[in-house]
Amino acid sequence: MTTARPPASGRSSSSRSSSGRPASGRSPGRRPGGPDTRGEIVKAARESFAEKGFAATSLRAVARQAGVDAALVHHYFGGKDELFIEAMALPLDPRQMAARIVDGPRSELGRRIVTLFLGVWESADGRQRMTAMLRSVVTSEAVARTMREGMTGMILEPVSRFIGPPDARLRAGLIASHLFGVALTRYLVELEPVADADLSTLIDRIAPAIQQYIDG
Repeated sequence: MTTARPPASGRSSSSRSSSGRPASGRSPGRRPGGPDTRGEIVKAARESFAEKGFAATSLRAVARQAGVDAALVHHYFGGKDELFIEAMALPLDPRQMAARIVDGPRSELGRRIVTLFLGVWESADGRQRMTAMLRSVVTSEAVARTMREGMTGMILEPVSRFIGPPDARLRAGLIASHLFGVALTRYLVELEPVADADLSTLIDRIAPAIQQYIDG
């Protein structure tokens, strides 16, 4: 009769190594890439950018928060700039925003601009994304340049053409500076009573000032 012999290596037939980890060597708690991995990374990055800003967010910290290996973040996005651009996908396509802004009479352009801009900020998802964008823009020249170039081409240029001469680009830029000043005051600094003001009241107060830039 033949006696069964143990495996030549002396190990059990289990796929675990002597350290207790799976034979693949992957650390416990780190997921491999899968259908939801990219989305989880973007979600973690968006939260980190909103809370800490661009400079203080690291790819390694985003990976920890998403529960994945840092190499996967590099695999999907390449670097922090690319991850930021992906994470900062605006609640509304900037081209659609521009189309809605210029769709209507010139005399109501200021009100349309303010209503659309603040409407983006007022939604929970929009506020998180816009807060992250604003904080990161003021801490990273690279991100500021990316956002500046993108927003100029997709929003400021179409609005400038609608406003028309003289000084159309200057006036469009002043509109943007006014609106981002309001956003900084209301949503980031939370300065009272601007932070607590009713949205319709805020629109009624700001729209005439924006219209003055338009009318020159």
